[in-house]
Amino acid sequence: MPTLDLKQLKTHRARTFGLPLSKRLASASNALRFVNERGFVYFWPIKGIDLPSLWVAAAGDRPVADKHDDPGHVTWGWKDGALDQKIWYYGKILRRKGTIISLEVAPYFYALSENYGSPEEDYLIAYHEGRLSQAAKQVYETLLDDGAMHTLDLRKKAKLSNAKETEFNKALDQLQADFKILPVGVAQAGAWRYAHIYELTSRHFPDLPEQARTIGEAEARQKLTELYVRMVGAVQTRDVTRLFGWSNEIAGRTLSKLVTAGTLVNSVTRKDLPGEWFVLPDLLT
Repeated sequence: MPTLDLKQLKTHRARTFGLPLSKRLASASNALRFVNERGFVYFWPIKGIDLPSLWVAAAGDRPVADKHDDPGHVTWGWKDGALDQKIWYYGKILRRKGTIISLEVAPYFYALSENYGSPEEDYLIAYHEGRLSQAAKQVYETLLDDGAMHTLDLRKKAKLSNAKETEFNKALDQLQADFKILPVGVAQAGAWRYAHIYELTSRHFPDLPEQARTIGEAEARQKLTELYVRMVGAVQTRDVTRLFGWSNEIAGRTLSKLVTAGTLVNSVTRKDLPGEWFVLPDLLT
């Protein structure tokens, strides 16, 4: 069995995660280039998931700071400042955590969503089939009828003021994860003078459904998996299922296609961890 070169893996990830001090992100334009080069990244690092993030690329490989004046929190301004600029796609996508996606790659994610070209009907189909909660339905219908609004007004107009805050937030997360809504700005509202403004994805990015129309599910999964492995260098099937939420069967089939294409080598061992791995050819001893 081939063996993974751990030293090369570390060097590879240092580069793709933006760890070298000389490569740290220092501006919004740097951040945009970082996202476009990788295809998609997390906003903040997520425990248990290996994936580049804007925070690590700007602040280094350290925990997200609690202090608001930490220099690393410049990333917050980059993210908020870009919400209405349409330079990338931002929302709670992968594992329902803040994810930034390049506009070139967004159609591949959208092709895997439960949207079929009719914003006025798709959500009803999902609701009647039990894939969309009642609260999510009310939130979506409010934005559909009344247009973009910040969360305080949205909760009130969606008639969820008396619902638990977690129920409202779960509705927002569910709709974002399925590319039905996304934050498009920030309003100075509420006790913290900070509230996201939400809009329908189909209105904010009207060309996205058409861009995704010709992309098949298998093609989309292969594209996203390849981008993921090119960032992290080595994965097991469970890593793919954990990140994208796919079944083991689908993840395994997608990885096998990348092996057939010569993008990955399978049945690779590594000295520090058990199991068999899928690895980029350049990282083998």
